[in-house]
Amino acid sequence: MEFLMDPALWVGFLTLVVLEIVLGIDNLVFIAILADKLPPEQRDKARVIGLSLALIMRLGLLTIISWLVTLTNPLVTIFNWTFSGRDLILLGGGLFLVYKAVTELHEKLEGRVHVESNKRSVVYAGFWVIVAQIIVLDAVFSLDSVITAVGMVDNIYVMMAAVTVAVAVMLFASKPLTAFVNRHPTVVILCLSFLLLIGISLIAEGFGFHIPKGYIYAGIGVAILIEAFNQFSQRNMAKQEAQIPFRDRTADAILRLMGGREVSVEDRDTTGNDGFVAEERYMIGGVLTLAERSVSSIMTPRRDISWINLNDEPEKIREQILSVPHSLFPVCRGDLDKVVTVAHAKELIDSLDDPEDFRQLLKRNRPICIFSQMKVIDAINTLRSSKGSLVLVTDEFGGIQGLITPLDVFEAIAGEFPDADEQPDLVQIDERTWQAKGAADLYQLELALGDVDLVNEHSAYYTVSGLMLDQLQDTPTVGATIDFEGIRFEVLEVQDQRIVQVKITYPVDGE
Repeated sequence: MEFLMDPALWVGFLTLVVLEIVLGIDNLVFIAILADKLPPEQRDKARVIGLSLALIMRLGLLTIISWLVTLTNPLVTIFNWTFSGRDLILLGGGLFLVYKAVTELHEKLEGRVHVESNKRSVVYAGFWVIVAQIIVLDAVFSLDSVITAVGMVDNIYVMMAAVTVAVAVMLFASKPLTAFVNRHPTVVILCLSFLLLIGISLIAEGFGFHIPKGYIYAGIGVAILIEAFNQFSQRNMAKQEAQIPFRDRTADAILRLMGGREVSVEDRDTTGNDGFVAEERYMIGGVLTLAERSVSSIMTPRRDISWINLNDEPEKIREQILSVPHSLFPVCRGDLDKVVTVAHAKELIDSLDDPEDFRQLLKRNRPICIFSQMKVIDAINTLRSSKGSLVLVTDEFGGIQGLITPLDVFEAIAGEFPDADEQPDLVQIDERTWQAKGAADLYQLELALGDVDLVNEHSAYYTVSGLMLDQLQDTPTVGATIDFEGIRFEVLEVQDQRIVQVKITYPVDGE
């Protein structure tokens, strides 16, 4: 046991362990690539078998080290080229590595993907076919590993111990390394390129052209360093994109798929395309909100509904119809919650002087109602079946909360289209200042400001005043301000404890 006290032995052992791990990394990566072609439940088993076979092969080769030394003797001569047994093994292994690397690279670059939505339709490779390929790979890499061990250490026990420790380390790291490789396709391409490089070097060795391993591993090291920079760059980009609302990222992606492009300042100055691109992005963003926002967020609220009371005199009804620009009216009996029908303004005026026609008109169209928490995307079919009429929005008790029309859906997509007697809900004062009604839609404000997220699925509000009341937690007063998501909201006008006008400044940090 005195040899264990030899410092040179331990230095050689540790150095050999490091070299064996480095030499085995490429073997481990290629085992991971091959194992990925198997069903998920068989991949761990294939990795363990592959690395166990690698250990057995290397230990076996070390036990017959005296025979490996004789493989350098000339064996055959072809066209003035003399090959030893070692040369033939290197040639065969190199050709196999080149073939495997080229076929795998071709498959990756062709972009072939396996759809795993239905496990019965996924075609995996046979288990023992993959194991057979792993055995061939192990044979090639084991020879390289054993030759390195023989060149560094003279003690057979030190060689075996170093090889065993190295394989144990690789076995422990196989699963996380495989997961990392599968998450980063560019790493697979890089590893296959290494395989091609090593295969070419083995072929050169077989023909007697010695390529120093330091050159090969230096090139591999530089490539790995560059790939590490690439992975850090992608991770930082992902962090930056995560700060942009999902809806905006999706809108940008759709624009790119449709052939959209980023418009530079020079393009804006010379072509005026910036407005067109902004409109495209705005409308796509509006479409994407339809699946997440409820009907109550786009409806005309109850207090703003113009409705006809059957208890009023015909002349008063006529004056009311002519005084507003609407073409459709809910016709009710005494109260908005008692809707009888929905009628066009022209039909109402034409039938007011004929009681019989008026009674027939009241029977013509039954009112259509939907629940206030229904998603806008789901309400579109109801609007379509209404044939251009309006649809009433009710709460869980059947009370009328508001109404929606196809125009409301269109405004949710393209922006507000105010009536002749209305002012726009959102008016831009300058580059960073807007003035909004308290009832202004927060979704439309998001689209106008860009890169902000003012509403989430748990929000109990969908208007500017709702947001401010939620944040203030107090009776609103003129001059009250809140800062939310980098935006400042200031109350400009209050009526009956209701926020009427708000000043919006964005961003706050720009002040």
